[in-house]
Amino acid sequence: MSTATAVPNATEQTVPTFRNPVVTWFEIPAIDFERAVHFYEAVFAIQMKRDPKFPGMAIFPYEHPAVTGCVVDKQEAELISAGVCVFLNCDNKLDAVLERTIEAGQPIVEDKNYIPAVGWVARIQDTEGNSVGLHAIV
Repeated sequence: MSTATAVPNATEQTVPTFRNPVVTWFEIPAIDFERAVHFYEAVFAIQMKRDPKFPGMAIFPYEHPAVTGCVVDKQEAELISAGVCVFLNCDNKLDAVLERTIEAGQPIVEDKNYIPAVGWVARIQDTEGNSVGLHAIV
């Protein structure tokens, strides 16, 4: 997820009545973005959504409360060598999860940052070298 510097409005974000307790988002990095988007659209017979607010991303179609994700251009995916990144739900506990990651001796590979209309995100590295995304609406 691209980083942003905007400060959240307290009334802007609320947790939906149903929110997946584990996985909230995924990103599939692409060296050739257009080729990758074409592949997924053809194979799954779908049209991926592109939003000018998030250039370099094509989002898989979904209906709430389903989990979705995107193909992300390598220019946007700084951690492309890490492969697919799954974002885990950290509602009401993101800071604690980041603290425990440090206590466990593992690095935070992307600092906590706020993305308007998305929420707070960060990335950690697990003990096996995987990049794991963390996402919290609150």
